[in-house]
Amino acid sequence: MFDKIVYISDHSAEVKLKEENLAINIMNLHIIFEDKDKKILGEVDDLHDGKAKIRFLGEFVNQRLLGGVIRKPSLDATIRLITPEEIPYIVGQDKDGYMLIGKSPFYNDQEVYLNVNHFFSNHFAIFGNSGSGKSCGVARMIQNMFQDKRLFPFRSNILLFDSSGEYYNAFHNLSQINPNFHYKFFTTNQTERIGEQLRLPIWLLNVGDIALLLSATEHSQLPMIERMLKLARIFAEDDTQALNYKNHLIAKAIMTILYTNQTSPNKRNEIFSILGSCSTEQFNLEAPIQGIGYVRKFRECFLIDSNGQFTESVLLTEYVSNFIKEEYDNYEPKGDVYYTLQDLEKALNFALISEGWLRNENTYSDAVTMKVKLHSLITSSDSKYFEVDHYMTAEQYISSLVVQGNQKYQIVNINFDDVDDELAKTITKIFTRLLFEFTKGLKNRASIPFHIIVEEAHRYIQNDRDRYLLGYNIFDRVAKEGRKYGLILGLISQRPVELSDTVISQCSNFLIFKINHPMDVDYIKKMVPNISEEIVEKQKSLQSGTCLVFGQAFQIPLIVKMDMPSPEPKSSNCNVVVTWSGGQNNSIPSMSSTLPHEPVESTVKEHAQVLDSKEETTKPKNTFIIDDVLE
Repeated sequence: MFDKIVYISDHSAEVKLKEENLAINIMNLHIIFEDKDKKILGEVDDLHDGKAKIRFLGEFVNQRLLGGVIRKPSLDATIRLITPEEIPYIVGQDKDGYMLIGKSPFYNDQEVYLNVNHFFSNHFAIFGNSGSGKSCGVARMIQNMFQDKRLFPFRSNILLFDSSGEYYNAFHNLSQINPNFHYKFFTTNQTERIGEQLRLPIWLLNVGDIALLLSATEHSQLPMIERMLKLARIFAEDDTQALNYKNHLIAKAIMTILYTNQTSPNKRNEIFSILGSCSTEQFNLEAPIQGIGYVRKFRECFLIDSNGQFTESVLLTEYVSNFIKEEYDNYEPKGDVYYTLQDLEKALNFALISEGWLRNENTYSDAVTMKVKLHSLITSSDSKYFEVDHYMTAEQYISSLVVQGNQKYQIVNINFDDVDDELAKTITKIFTRLLFEFTKGLKNRASIPFHIIVEEAHRYIQNDRDRYLLGYNIFDRVAKEGRKYGLILGLISQRPVELSDTVISQCSNFLIFKINHPMDVDYIKKMVPNISEEIVEKQKSLQSGTCLVFGQAFQIPLIVKMDMPSPEPKSSNCNVVVTWSGGQNNSIPSMSSTLPHEPVESTVKEHAQVLDSKEETTKPKNTFIIDDVLE
């Protein structure tokens, strides 16, 4: 079949073919160059004028295939097709530490295995056009992982962020594989009446999170957020020291307003607004103020005389100044307190007035913007995602995601079907930050691994530095540091060009289904290290469900055909023929026939009855710390 080597370059060899074998299709088959002291693996990339271009892929050393080529074959090396005994060294072997991913269409459906540690201990990316089989491929791969009895991934923690709820159908019966495996579904879409309402404690958000949530765009807004969060914690405390500090804050704010050059009515309005945001037994409109031989209610001290001054200004000043204590200027509140969005709004209103941000023409616009955005969030339907009725720490919250009662949940599916991209992106970032801080804080590094798999990742993991002034991109940091702490990213996207350059550059394994957009193809060539143009071009002709795999988990780049998952995710196209006909498989009626009104009405009623019969899933109340259960 092969005659002799004509030319050897750094990465390939040109081999003359024997004339009697020119009709044989050897494209993409693997070839062995064999010398006395080395055995080099290659792949046929091109056929032209009776010659084959064969790209070097690796070298067999001590019964192992090492990817990449340092040594090249000599010109007189023998050339042959790979033998059946050598194929397992290419496609992986069915042994401990390996997992089935699919079959090779070039070697009679020989099973292909990936190295589990090399794949799931590194960031990975899965790209492909809509309809190319990405979702089915992801579902099949994860199903294979749980079905492999040698793996038993009981301690796995997979957070799957799903923009349309398509994976529920693929994983909701996970316990049928093994009763020790469980699946949890959080959702923003209550129409289907399945899963639990997504809830995120507002007190777990830091300054950067709030900046993202409120779409802050100016640096002057960051001190407002910092002050708001500090005041919210202070206002939520109820011990003596906290009460004294509240009185100190209120008194300082009132004194500041009293000494401004505003009119008395404006001063009164601002002071009353402060008391509306934060009041105590000593500072409220009905609080008694003792004068010499008489008592005034606090609000009565703000009556205005004919000269436009407060009638009880002296009494008011003396009373208020008694609560100002210098030792409280550096008071730091406890971090572990419960508060709500409404508490945040009160704290922000207090901060904006007491700090004078609303009186400063340079900060007025930014202050009002923050106030309006927070109030809009509170009055919108999105506020329910931040309503949690009891306090929990970040660790307890993360524990509640993956452990409840006596059940350990291996897959936690979070569905963003009913929120806009900006809120979904912010929530995804907050979850990722919480998990990064949690895994980074473990005593035993990487002892509790988490996998964050993001469907439609181009909507959330972007080059934010080009779009936003404030906030943060936690994905860039996780991509660079998360692996050593056991926090692994998995990206699923049909538009890799819109993804963060930093995150893609840190991915070690890739599954590329058919993707044709020239910008995406060119982007993959540029961003993915150690990948040749020939490899990228291969994916353009792939069938649905077939992908190009390469990276640390694979010996060499391979074309893999993946089996359909069972059950499948809800990612297929709408069957308009069946839907239009109401599920009837009748032949097309003649133009004179009448429309079947009765079956249509019946179908609508049946559909309504199905929806009404579904039971609401209630959220279990028991939460446990991860370490308590897993130890």
